[in-house]
Amino acid sequence: MNETAHPALLPTGMHDLLPPEAEIEAVVVAQLMATLTAHGYQRVKPPLVEFEETLLSGAGAAMATSTFRMMDPVSHRMIGVRADMTPQIARVAATRLGGAPRPLRLSYAGQVLRVRGSEIRPERQIGQVGAELIGAAGPAADVEAIAVAGAALAALGVSDLTMDITLPTLVPAIVEAYGMGGDAAVNALAGQAGKLLERLILAAGPAAATLSALDRLDLPERASAERARLGAVLDRLAALAPELKVTVDPVENRGFEYHTGISFTFFAGGPAACGPIGELGRGGRYEAGDPTAPEPATGFTLYTDTILRALPEARAPRRVLLPLGADHGRAEALRATGWVTLAALEPKDDWRAEAVRLGCTHVLEGEMPVAVG
Repeated sequence: MNETAHPALLPTGMHDLLPPEAEIEAVVVAQLMATLTAHGYQRVKPPLVEFEETLLSGAGAAMATSTFRMMDPVSHRMIGVRADMTPQIARVAATRLGGAPRPLRLSYAGQVLRVRGSEIRPERQIGQVGAELIGAAGPAADVEAIAVAGAALAALGVSDLTMDITLPTLVPAIVEAYGMGGDAAVNALAGQAGKLLERLILAAGPAAATLSALDRLDLPERASAERARLGAVLDRLAALAPELKVTVDPVENRGFEYHTGISFTFFAGGPAACGPIGELGRGGRYEAGDPTAPEPATGFTLYTDTILRALPEARAPRRVLLPLGADHGRAEALRATGWVTLAALEPKDDWRAEAVRLGCTHVLEGEMPVAVG
């Protein structure tokens, strides 16, 4: 016999966000979006669900296995709940903003839902804040995406910020150059290609050291072009964000499946007792719009849940209890200077005790807030 579920029980990967975390998250999203706006990224708001064929086209195809799908009772067509917002922004850029001047800078904030979580990220509902730079193919666009993401995180007070760059197209370029398929793959791994891949694995580390190691390798033409682009990005990034700690892993493919070039992941160290916080966000180069005529694009997505864990402990707001009959003008003046006011709704014998009970730090006595507790 099935037992009635507890009313607080939620599906795996879903969580209630309670006070004060819900308010802190709202403030964090607003601050992140303010940084993106200051860098010229204009906000768009795509819908929570779309028709399956549009949501999962282009870059969205990589999110097919993560997408909740259902029948729309109005149109009787299959629709999907977004699992990532980047493909939606690419659709908006190619259709509704197809005639807008390029490069196009767009930003967004919202929730996404995924069929299942992962060991690293068990949450299935995730808050995203991000930006997309569409219509720019050069390394300057990669640098801008990285620098803006770093600036947004730094403005929140995230400490020990590091970034790992990956090159998801480097190994495929080597595989293609050496014709590594079937029996040829075995022979290649035992020969020159295998030695090259081994040296690529050993090259991972701090950006300068990795770049130096790659310089000493005899890379095929397309792989050599990837290395040159990496060098250009690192040079510009060192001048634009010298405080950012950068590592490079030339064989890792940690980014989204739709990334087609330089990709990056932001991390932050946590308190010693908690260990590393995890991924704060990901970004990288991809192809936006119609697959038959794609536009070059790069961008990033930041995760609000992880960011909240990386922030220094927020100082509790000053909350003042307003006893019955308190002057409304005085209450407005307090709110204007940053106080949170809580108006009493019924008389009490001890206003200080009532302030403590309600979680207030002060009670208004006359014209002045008085500390309690």
